Amino acid sequence: MSDKKNYGFTTTILHNDRRKGIEHGSLHKPVHTSVTFGYDDARQLAAVFQGKEPGFRYGRQGNPTISALEDKITRMEDGVGTLCFATGMGAIGALFQALLRAGDHVVSSSFLFGNTNSLWQTTAGQGIAVDFVDATDVANVEAALTPATRIVFVETIANPRTQVADLARIGKLCAQRGILYVVDNTMTTPYLFRPKSVGAGLVVNSLTKSIGGHGNALGGSLTDTGAYDWSNYPHIAANYKRAAPAQWGLAQLRAKALRDFGASLGPEAAHHIAVGAETLALRMERTCANALALARMLEADERVAAVHYPGLASHPQHAIATELFKSYGSLFSFELKDGIDCFDYLNRLTIAVSASNLGDTRTLVIPVSHTIFFEMGAERRASMGIAESLIRVSVGIEDTADLLADFRGAL
Repeated sequence: MSDKKNYGFTTTILHNDRRKGIEHGSLHKPVHTSVTFGYDDARQLAAVFQGKEPGFRYGRQGNPTISALEDKITRMEDGVGTLCFATGMGAIGALFQALLRAGDHVVSSSFLFGNTNSLWQTTAGQGIAVDFVDATDVANVEAALTPATRIVFVETIANPRTQVADLARIGKLCAQRGILYVVDNTMTTPYLFRPKSVGAGLVVNSLTKSIGGHGNALGGSLTDTGAYDWSNYPHIAANYKRAAPAQWGLAQLRAKALRDFGASLGPEAAHHIAVGAETLALRMERTCANALALARMLEADERVAAVHYPGLASHPQHAIATELFKSYGSLFSFELKDGIDCFDYLNRLTIAVSASNLGDTRTLVIPVSHTIFFEMGAERRASMGIAESLIRVSVGIEDTADLLADFRGAL
């Protein structure tokens, strides 16, 4: 496949492995299970370890199957390089493990995936200050910055209440202050939005979700977009400054978060994710259309108190989402009116599955306050706008009419 032509998103991802040649003419990069890589020349082995020559050292830091997936994600995000991890939380944890030190400060959106919120709470107990702010307004982010702020962290569309961060204005602010801007793109995926377009230096993706898309493999990634000047970052160790500054961030992340911490993706999972990624655009178009149809139907039903979906004109950040995203995502949440038990409602659904995951081919539903956000307590849930009756819906690729009938019938 020629790399000179400007192919579309799906064509590029579908044929990406072939750009570099694949063993035995295979159309997919094979699963390489070896964790050890031998060299006939011991000097070459040393050169690989020292970063003077390309090659593989040890399975914890990558192998050919994982490298092929990393290259695919890099092209999805229009980045300069990607590291894959065992899970999406492993990717976010890499920020703390490799880039932050005691005394540093992080500004994070307060509207976060529950486990990400828990992780930032943990870092706050280890000498790193974390301020949670309403990131739908850049003014709140700016007010929280200090001289010690190293990272501003936001999600594109928050899970589960679907608040949309003031992405472009936060990006401009971070660029002006020389702060690393990290954007979790899981809810939008690189098909609907590229955070590089708003100045994000690092992009997080939970590969478990829509990119893998079939609920059969865990994985996460960090992509360096090339938008951040790593010569401005104060914690890059001297031995990672041997190459050009554009490579410093990924070099330290690979060493500190993969080699030292060991949050490594396995080759079998990498293969599942790579194959699933080939149909990302097709699945997102279907799931986004289904989500919009369901959200509109539920919003019009008198038994529903509220529907939270950026595709609805009633959503507070509808205009921002329309301006930035190709579509509005496959996740929404809704609240039932008083007197309707959320558990009774969920148990009446026949197609949607009560389960904890996102971005699957199947529609998944979960009572948020009683499960994934239960641990944080009622006060913290209330501060995030999470009602006790809130139901999160990750919309799948089922036939639209069947989904509408299922959600309507359960009411």
